[in-house]
Amino acid sequence: MEKNMEFMQIAMKYLPEAQAQLQESGVDFSPELAQPFFEMFLKVMQEAYDLGKQDALLDE
Repeated sequence: MEKNMEFMQIAMKYLPEAQAQLQESGVDFSPELAQPFFEMFLKVMQEAYDLGKQDALLDE
C-alpha cells in the first residue's frame, strides 16, 4: 500500500501536464473521469516495480 501512495504522488506530479494536453486536444477532464486511469496506472506501476524487484534479486 505504501508503494501505491508513492506511485500516486508521481502521478499527481505530472497531472497538470496531462490536464493541459487533454484540454488542448478538446478532452474534458474531471477527477471522476480520471479515476479508472489512476487505477490502471497503479496496476502498471506495481507490475513494473515487481519486475524491477525480481531483476534486482536475480542480480544478487
